[in-house]
Amino acid sequence: MFAAGNRKIGLFAAVIFAAFAISPAVGADSSNWDRDARAGIRLVAGNPLPDGMQRAGVEISLASGWKTYWRYPGDSGVPPRFDFTRSENVKSVAVSWPAPHRIADGSGFTIGYKERVLFPLRIEPQDKSKPVVLRLKLDYAVCEKLCVPAEGNVALPLTGASPAQDAALTAAEASVPRQATLNDSKPFAIRAVHREPGAKPQKVIVDIAAPEHFKVDLFAEGPTGNWALPLPTPISGAPAGQRRFAFNLDGLPTGTKAEGAELTLTAIAGEGAIEVKAKLD
Repeated sequence: MFAAGNRKIGLFAAVIFAAFAISPAVGADSSNWDRDARAGIRLVAGNPLPDGMQRAGVEISLASGWKTYWRYPGDSGVPPRFDFTRSENVKSVAVSWPAPHRIADGSGFTIGYKERVLFPLRIEPQDKSKPVVLRLKLDYAVCEKLCVPAEGNVALPLTGASPAQDAALTAAEASVPRQATLNDSKPFAIRAVHREPGAKPQKVIVDIAAPEHFKVDLFAEGPTGNWALPLPTPISGAPAGQRRFAFNLDGLPTGTKAEGAELTLTAIAGEGAIEVKAKLD
């Protein structure tokens, strides 16, 4: 009799333990890691905003020698895909992309991150008076010499103040390229974008003003995801105090013309980064 009772108690305890194991921890600043030997992901919570919007982040941790990709991966690779559809009391989630790095591999260059990256999130609740549970399915790729598809599933309730992760989240938000305009007056700016007359193939020239001691890089994206522009390369001929980059207008979708297309240019100088929209005339 006691043995049967103990078995029932043990079974009840196992069910309760399993329920807690698959549920997000109440009031936590971060979710559990979903990881393997190559990489892992988790959600972290930040302090909410006064208007009721929630702040959080998706952290990817990578083993030594492994990388993952930016929203535009470059010569090869697959960008992360964020799926928040199973979240509770969530109207929308906006993902921000920290400034990436140009990474050399055996076949060219890719654009992405090594070691660790934290993607800031802004979450709009359906009802700001009720709690939010953020649930993420992340499909991403991790690469060393070969690329491996990866998937992570994590969940986290956003219950209010979360000071433990707020500093890291604030730093990640600061690493997102700021929106800028073409040829603005700041010391770090994209001064000019133009096509080189008569060049075959067509070539785009970009001039960037930046402090002389800063290392500068540039990435170019087309107006839609099916554009595959090559990575800009540094060239000579820039005006004094500026750096010049060039890239061919290759990788356009079939039947697409470059005239009037709006490019997204992301420039990085030192620890700063800007994003500029520029139309090709």
